[in-house]
Amino acid sequence: MALSLTLPTASGALAPYALRGTAPVKPDAGVKFNRIAYSAAHVVADPLAAIDPWLQAAVDWDTTIAYRRHLFSLGLGVAEAMDTAQRGMGLDWPTSLELIRRSLDAAKDVPGALVASGCGTDHLDIDDVKSVDDVIRGYEDQMAAIEALGGKLIVMASRALARVAKSPADYERVYDRILSQARQPVVLHWLGDMFDPALAGYWGTKDVDAAMDTAVGIIAAHPDKVDGIKISLLDKDKEIAMRRRLPKGVRMYTGDDFNYAELIAGDGFGDEPTHGKSDALLGIFDAIAPAASAALGALAQGNTEKFHAILGPTVPLSRHIFAAPTRFYKTGVVFMAWLNGHQKHFTMVGGQQSTRSLQHFAELFRLADAANLLEQPELAVRRMKTLLALHGVEG
Repeated sequence: MALSLTLPTASGALAPYALRGTAPVKPDAGVKFNRIAYSAAHVVADPLAAIDPWLQAAVDWDTTIAYRRHLFSLGLGVAEAMDTAQRGMGLDWPTSLELIRRSLDAAKDVPGALVASGCGTDHLDIDDVKSVDDVIRGYEDQMAAIEALGGKLIVMASRALARVAKSPADYERVYDRILSQARQPVVLHWLGDMFDPALAGYWGTKDVDAAMDTAVGIIAAHPDKVDGIKISLLDKDKEIAMRRRLPKGVRMYTGDDFNYAELIAGDGFGDEPTHGKSDALLGIFDAIAPAASAALGALAQGNTEKFHAILGPTVPLSRHIFAAPTRFYKTGVVFMAWLNGHQKHFTMVGGQQSTRSLQHFAELFRLADAANLLEQPELAVRRMKTLLALHGVEG
């Protein structure tokens, strides 16, 4: 007999829903990829901490690191202390650095495990930042701390730089300084304003094509210091256009949570192998990790049809999780981790579990079922019913 429950609809009515009953896909043991794939991983809050959640962060370190070990076991790398970990939305720099330290320690136990860590300027009081030099010093502080741990850098887009920069030349100056000092090739990070409104006009202009010119120029000036660039603009054509312009060996890490399947599969266009496909650095991979791993394994074996068959059904779920206001996508990611038994509660750093409606969660549940992503269906139903009961929906 199929599992069932009552879910609210978009109109606010209640309707019965029966689960599909399809077993979730699992990757083969020892799965190998022909793409580099990072999952930007979430943090697990400590719900028993005696804090004011809007003002302080309390992390359940054991469960947080256990989830990173889970991602490693699936062959996925971890992009640490990024937007998905609520960096700048509840997770401060001291806690982020501790998270980075613990993740790097965990990776030492896993041969080949990849970790790249967010380096930004979020420890600065933005009202005290008056110049580009202040921004440079901020980046240098975090660079030194992460590199002292042996970490690889993801140079995150800076709210402070977006605020004080007056032209593309200011961006060129900052990134020239940072890249010239990096101990190993870094991943650059271009996060669109749909993810963070404070980053509007990044690279010195609101014209995306002109911004791309500046970013490509910065990379071309330091190709040996740039492993790749992650762009999160939710515009596949812009990503493809930029991918084709990157210097030899520099990777495009897709951050497009709307179109990742086709971007990772690639189009084979261009003179360089990196021009014809995207690697991945995605928040959605946290929520769909087993399917992402299985799909990437199929792609590495040349089975593109199977890759799309596995990953394609996850795209509607991702588009729902990342629906506007896009910055609240972390709530859907943590909700999936709770449904699938990777944490015991649905509580988030900063109280962010409150950013989405019950209708949003109900549709997320339906889409997760349709994509075969409910790893423990009975548990998922029990937990969904708990959430419904908290909102006054019984049965």
